[in-house]
Amino acid sequence: MLLNIQTKQKRQVIDITEELKAAITGSGLVNLFIRHTTAAITTADLDPGTDQDYLKAIEQMTASGPWGHPHNPSHFPDHFWSTLIGANLTVPFEDGKMLLGQWQRVVLIELDGPRNRQVEITVIKN
Repeated sequence: MLLNIQTKQKRQVIDITEELKAAITGSGLVNLFIRHTTAAITTADLDPGTDQDYLKAIEQMTASGPWGHPHNPSHFPDHFWSTLIGANLTVPFEDGKMLLGQWQRVVLIELDGPRNRQVEITVIKN
């Protein structure tokens, strides 16, 4: 199954937890893989304001360069952050419900938008 997400900002944290619920029934594992090198998939606590805290923190962790990225050196951090955060996530589910912690949400992190992003969803049932 392919999930298409249209992002709206240069950098953005998007909760996709509810969209995933349609893909799961029964019990097993759901694996998510984002098909891009400037976006990422992870879990996050989304109390008000924490989405912006995540984005500020990753920007502050990265030195200013100089970078050797061939078509646009200032664009390198977007790729670096995507690699650090990750392109895939696996979440167990039982009786059609993802086994997330109390505050965990599944999020797509946009690092170079706005763009149309594709998340490949693979369900492995028990």
